[in-house]
Parts: sequence; C-alpha cells; structure tokens
Amino acid sequence: MPIPLQIAYKPIGKPEVGVNGYKAYNPHSEVLPKGWNGFDAKPLDSDIRIDHDVEIKMRDGARLYCDVYRPEGSQGKVPAIISWSCYGKKYSALDMLHSVCVWACCVKRSDLSGLEKFEGLDPQKWCPRGYAIVSVDSRGSGHSDGSMEIMNSQDAEDCYDVIEALAGMDWCNGKVGMAGNSALAIIQWHAAALRPPHLAAIAPWEGSGDIYREQFFRGGVFTMSNFDLITHFILKSEKGGGLEDFAEMYRRHPLSNVYWEDKRVDMTKVQCPVYICGSDLSSIHPMGSVRGWMEVPHDKKWIRWSSFQEWYELYCQPDADEELRRFFDRYLRDESNGWEKTPKVRWSALQFGNKEAIHDIQYSDFPVPQTQYRELYLDNGKLSDSSPGSSSMAQYNSEDGKSYSSFSYTFEKRSRLLGLPKAILHMSCLDHNDMSVFVILRKKDRDGNLLMHLAFPFDAIPYKTIEDIPEKERQSLNLHLGSTGNRSVHQQFPFHPHDKEEKVPPGEIVELEIGIWPMGVDFEEQETLEVQISGQFPSIAEYTAFSKPRPEDERNKGQHRIHCGGEYKSKVILPFVPIE
Repeated sequence: MPIPLQIAYKPIGKPEVGVNGYKAYNPHSEVLPKGWNGFDAKPLDSDIRIDHDVEIKMRDGARLYCDVYRPEGSQGKVPAIISWSCYGKKYSALDMLHSVCVWACCVKRSDLSGLEKFEGLDPQKWCPRGYAIVSVDSRGSGHSDGSMEIMNSQDAEDCYDVIEALAGMDWCNGKVGMAGNSALAIIQWHAAALRPPHLAAIAPWEGSGDIYREQFFRGGVFTMSNFDLITHFILKSEKGGGLEDFAEMYRRHPLSNVYWEDKRVDMTKVQCPVYICGSDLSSIHPMGSVRGWMEVPHDKKWIRWSSFQEWYELYCQPDADEELRRFFDRYLRDESNGWEKTPKVRWSALQFGNKEAIHDIQYSDFPVPQTQYRELYLDNGKLSDSSPGSSSMAQYNSEDGKSYSSFSYTFEKRSRLLGLPKAILHMSCLDHNDMSVFVILRKKDRDGNLLMHLAFPFDAIPYKTIEDIPEKERQSLNLHLGSTGNRSVHQQFPFHPHDKEEKVPPGEIVELEIGIWPMGVDFEEQETLEVQISGQFPSIAEYTAFSKPRPEDERNKGQHRIHCGGEYKSKVILPFVPIE
C-alpha cells in the first residue's frame, strides 16, 4: 500500500518522438524478420514478434504500457523476462552508451540490436532462446498513467500486478523472471519481496537495496548522485504526472522516516531463486548485492563478483551471458541442466595498474569464513599493528577536495584483502558543529605511485595502458580508485538508523564508525595500502549537477582533526583472506 505521507513531486519533460527511442502511443503488432537491422547494429538471428503498447491495468485502475518481444513461429508457450524501469521502454543501451559514455563503455554497436531496453536484456539474443522480453514503462513514464514512483512499495505493487498479468497471457507458460542491472535490478528486490505467485526467478545485477543509505544519503551526507542527470536527460512523461522530488523530500524529512524506509527492501522476504552480480566498482550498488546474498533466506541463491563495469558485464561477457541463460533455463523453462552445481560464491581480486583482475575465485560463503580481521592503528602517517602509546594528530582542510590525511601499510608478503573493511576514527572540528568525512582505500605500487583499476579488459579500450588515457577521458565509469566508506548486516558494516540528528560541539572529539564498501584487492610484496581521509567525496569525474548547492550549514568548514594513539585508538579493520 502507498505510504501514509504526502510525497512532493516535480514536473518533468514530455517525450519527443525520435528522441531516446520514443514513439507515439500506437498499440499494434508486427513481425521483424530474421536479418532485420533497423538500428545499423546487430542483425536479428530469427523472426521476432513485437506487441507494442500492451495495456495492463493496476489494482488501483492505473494503466501501464509495455512492449512484448517474443519468438515468432512454433515455439509454443514461453516464459517472460521483465525489463522494468522509468527510463522509457524503447530507450536502448545503444541510445545511452553511444551518446553519453566514454568509449561507449566498450560496448560496440555490433554487440546489441537496439531493441534492448537500456540496462535490460536484448530480444535479439533471448527470443531465439525461447523467451519473451517485456519492456515496461513504469507508472508515470512514457504513456503510462500516474506520477513517477521510484523504488518504493507502489513501484513494487505495480510490478507484482504486471507479473501476474503476464503469467496469464495466452503466449506465456506461467513463469515470469526479471533481469537487468542498476535501476532494473533494484526493482527486482522490491518486487520479489512481495512474493508474486508467478515470479519464478530474478537476476539483480548491480542493484542497491536501500537508496536512502546507499545513494541519496550515504553516510548521512545528502547528494542527488546521478539522478539529476537521469531526470534532466532521460525521464519523460506523456501525461505530466511528475516525478518524486527527492531534494524537496529531504528538505522536509532529512531523517529516516516512513518515506525513506519505504525504499529499503526487506530481503529476508525473497523466496524465489536469485542470481546476483556485483562489483567493487559502482558508487551505488555494492551493498545491495552483498546484503541480498547475506539476507535472502534460502539456498537457491548465487553471487558472482565482477571486475568489469556493469554494462560491459551485461552485454559483452559471453561467460556471464551463458550463465544467465542457464539460470533462467533452469527456473523458467524447468530444464535439468545442472545449474545447481554452479559454485554459490565467486569473487574477483583486483590487481590495479596495468594488470587484469583475477577472476572466478570460489568461496563457500561471503564474507569468507577464513577471513582474518586485522586491526591496523593510525600512527603518524603509518598503519601499525599495535596502538601507539603516545598521542598524535593529523588534519586536513575539509573544504578542499585535494586535501586529505593519509596512513600507509606496506605488505611484507603477497596478501589478499577481500571482504568488508571498516574504519573507527576519533575526530574533531574547531570551526563547525558537523563533519562529513570520507574514507577511501587506495593502492600504491612499489615505487609509491597511486594506482587505479581499469573497469574493462585492456584489449577493449583504445589505449595500451592506464597512463595513456587522456585526462579528459578518465571518468568514474572506466577507472576505479578504491573502496569508500548500516541494524548490522555484519559486524564489519554498521547500520546507521539516521533517526535523530546529533550535532558535535566545535572542538569535541567524537568516535566515528565508518563501514567501507566491499573490496577484493591483491597486494604483492612491497606494495602499499594507503588510507585517505578527507572532507570531500573522492572521485575522478562526477556527474553533471542540475540541482542547487547544499545549504551552507550542511557543508564542511575548516580543518578536520584525526586523533590517534593514547586513549584515541583510531584504526582500520581489514579483511585478510588466504591465497591458495
């Protein structure tokens, strides 16, 4: 049921025919023949029937519209896989990647047909396999009725209703799945938690489960993240219902309440089989993937941790595609294909620099049961195994994005850090009654040079090394700096309820417990881990901002001090796992 609180909405633009793939409302069916290549991309391998603008009525009478792509011919009844988001059901990955992203995220036009909904599966590939791909305009988007709801109980109820309607259509075998990454993954968690009877399996790849704590209010610091860009360029409504105004809702309700908690999924309610994909690389999704693995209450769940950018993983990795096919063949087509023998937990260890990651490391669980959590104490620019007896202090200018304090640990032998790190810091600020503190774990080579991880295979980019990449082409989508830092999902990752505001008297020393997002990184002998602590979000290139700057009283001011040694045991706790 919708929450008992008034939601603020803001207007968004109307779609324009020909822009972002939009076509005017026109319910009809057509068959695209084998060989069709209407987007000068990847030709069809088989005939595909498209039912455009199929109307499905919600329990409250609102009408949503979808496009159904299904095999043409004598396939019989087939399962459906839903691609659900507010981005526009004909807004394709070709539209997005080849107009916005550096190197198109290494996804070539020949990798896609242009029929795929952005971040969803491509009918060109999946219809010949015996599946219907259903691209939905969620409430308020495209021609669908209502105001645009984002990752909440209304969105989930709508998805439930669509799942059940599709299962009853004469071409469907009664089994419905969901797939896709990012927005198309987040909604899977919400819908599955409602347990629609005909939802047979989900594959949430890179999807957060709490967009209050993981996107808009991570660590208690409000940001519109990439949503301003999405709103400005992508989200469109033919009927003018508007979009949830997150900045206004934050102004009204900065603390967690029924509105924000409606966007946190109870993953313990998910009953259907789940195939999760995640990575260290996203600035939004890793903890949703980890929490999904840890909280889904049954054993029909698998997690695969990638070293590649999520869109490249979805569209260009043959092994990932084949695994996804086997997963759905098992649970949507009831094929006995041995899927259950697939290892439950597989991780990647990043090596950074001009080295490829180590893939497909198998573990019995995550966090890894053999993890040794080592406490390393901050001590005059170093990380020490024992807490220093004498006190010291480090400081940085919290208003300057280039100012930070750092503490280093050099490895004496090859080591692997894989799991959930955490920082416990004792800090103060003389000039303000609040602090926004950012922690990032960086890797250095043996010569002391800071390293980055390339989010694509080296043979996919137009350069031979990371050093060759021009500054203007370095973005958070293609280069990863390191992992950054809520009831506890794990002792290493504290849960912050954000249900009350606690200001800090200027100069008072307070203890901060900072959960750092997952990492999987290998270090060779004499390579170094550097903990950097600053007052601004550490990033290569952030998103274009269309919202107003945060109010003055929410911004950092002056010097932040880190108190170490003596009674102030500032430290990081790192997850060391064995290397076989």
